[in-house]
Amino acid sequence: MLLRSLWFRSLMAALLLCCVTAPALAQRVSAKDRAAAEERVAQMAAAERRYEEALVLVANGDPKGTTESNAALEDMEDAVDACARQRGCPLSDLLATFKRLLKAGVDARTADLEEEPEEHDDMLDADPALAADVPEALRAARLLGDDRRHAFDRMVSFNPAVQAGIRRWLTDMRPQLMTSYENYQVMRHLMWPEFERRGLPEAMLFGILAKESNGRVHSVSRAGASGPMQFMPATGRRFGLGPDGTGFDTRYDPRSAAEASATYLNERLRELNDDVELSLAGYNGGEGRARRVHRQSGGSGFWEASVYEQFPAETRDYVPMVIAAAWIFLHPRQFGITFPKVDAHPATLKLTRPASIYELTVCLGNTGNRDGYMRSLRNLNPRYDAETPIPAGTVLAATTRIAGLYHRHCESGTRAELARALVTADVNAAIVRDGMAGNVAVGQVTPLPGVATTVATGTAQPARPKAQQVRSYRVAKGDTLGRIAERHGCALKALARANGLRAPAYALRQGQQLRLEGCRK
Repeated sequence: MLLRSLWFRSLMAALLLCCVTAPALAQRVSAKDRAAAEERVAQMAAAERRYEEALVLVANGDPKGTTESNAALEDMEDAVDACARQRGCPLSDLLATFKRLLKAGVDARTADLEEEPEEHDDMLDADPALAADVPEALRAARLLGDDRRHAFDRMVSFNPAVQAGIRRWLTDMRPQLMTSYENYQVMRHLMWPEFERRGLPEAMLFGILAKESNGRVHSVSRAGASGPMQFMPATGRRFGLGPDGTGFDTRYDPRSAAEASATYLNERLRELNDDVELSLAGYNGGEGRARRVHRQSGGSGFWEASVYEQFPAETRDYVPMVIAAAWIFLHPRQFGITFPKVDAHPATLKLTRPASIYELTVCLGNTGNRDGYMRSLRNLNPRYDAETPIPAGTVLAATTRIAGLYHRHCESGTRAELARALVTADVNAAIVRDGMAGNVAVGQVTPLPGVATTVATGTAQPARPKAQQVRSYRVAKGDTLGRIAERHGCALKALARANGLRAPAYALRQGQQLRLEGCRK
């Protein structure tokens, strides 16, 4: 279909050339016409750059490549058409560019069809440190092959359980699938290299991420598994995850979690005879159980009844759902899926004034993203609590779009001030307190500056500091620890420590009684 479209466009360009007469080309060219002709040449050059970038996307298997290449071709057609009508425009040059790019597109597609699968031995031979660190990487690379060649498809069973999982992802769980894809694209540059270096396919990474957390790095399960790849504390410690010197739990860090996950999976694959399904079962249901079942069954696969029935229902659901998400990731067109376009080019922004992630979310708006940018900011900056102001001068990880919106709307101006007002709004300030009933006559009282007086006598009394009392507060619906701390003038960490609350979630429940220790208001 793409080649047919290219042929048709090439034919149209040739017809346009035939319509240009020699006298038209020979006419005198004014300065205005020359400027207009130069605009057409610049338009063609921009379309050429866009087309070349699209070819790179196509070569990398990115579905956006086809859309971009078609759009670039349309831009070139517009440039050629305008050039044909513009006096003094070098139409032959533009058509030569058009022809050269069309040939490049055909050659690239032909080369892609004839390309042989890559060998991963060279990668590991060139990186002895990697081979020493993960000796199973070479075996996994041979097993799973090049993800662009869909070798993952051949290593798992596309059976009714997986098909039922695909049905669930495409019906009631479609919003979670799309959210997972958007979140993954923003973190892809952090996570995918860790799987790639260890010879594991990207589809497996996406499938696990989608099922475990929907790509939310601060996800915490009822059992205590945390982070985008949902590591339990003990397992995380085995692979270098947990509280660091600052108190941050690195299970929430996407790069560290991906590295630990890939190493863990390679460990399972090595000891479970390269069985992908059984390795996923171990990831969810416990490596000890997976090893025992594998040994007792004589090496039978996960779908054998003697193996399958020894895993809990959660694991029997988990394995096909991960494979189903991975399958859709590899074959979106097969199921009529168009994944959202995500502007995920990594960038940084430096805060020019203190702001919380909540405040940034408000002032950034949602240009280019229906749901706004809170999740992207939280995923890329997992060390920061969403409500706590981050000091000015802090450099945050972001995308190019987020950085651009920040400079436009959040450094100063009306929207920045509105965002500040919204995130610091105190619900209690909306309550109108009733005045005291009745009148009390107190006589003539002359207050003396700097000292306290009694209303009864008007006599000056020495000022005494008020004894600090530890008050309490009952958590209301919608309250967060950050808002409570701001409302009562408390240090967030001190308030959390006094009530046994742990970062970064500071989870509260409605009706919970908090000690307002060290609070000023």
